[in-house]
Amino acid sequence: MRHYKKHGMKLGTDASHTKAMKKSLVCALFEHDRIKTTVTRAKAIRPDVDRVITWAKRGDLAARRFAIAQLGDKELVREIFEKAAQGMWADRQGGYTRIMKLGTRKGDNAEIVIIELVTEPCQPKAKVAAPVAVAEPVAEEAAE
Repeated sequence: MRHYKKHGMKLGTDASHTKAMKKSLVCALFEHDRIKTTVTRAKAIRPDVDRVITWAKRGDLAARRFAIAQLGDKELVREIFEKAAQGMWADRQGGYTRIMKLGTRKGDNAEIVIIELVTEPCQPKAKVAAPVAVAEPVAEEAAE
């Protein structure tokens, strides 16, 4: 049975082709840091990319083996884990990819995007201090 394998987008193909396509797109994204693809494929590989980077941030042997099983390329996994060890994504708690829309493809009018790895350091939002309300002596005014 395939109950646990039915989640995610089909991308117009059967399950084995979808799995192979996502694997090759994720590998290409990690090799080149930026790829051009359709919007549905970009949205489909986002969780896989985030998962591999989270494993790389963990950095232990089990996480490395998970990443090798996911990507199938030991050298690529080594490069990703080295980037994570250098602190490339240390301050970021997710959202490791950025999708920028380019327009439509000429032949079939499919929406084309660039998906890239985010390398800029995360800027935490400035906390706005809430104004402290001064308690006015209401009881004293009532007594007078």
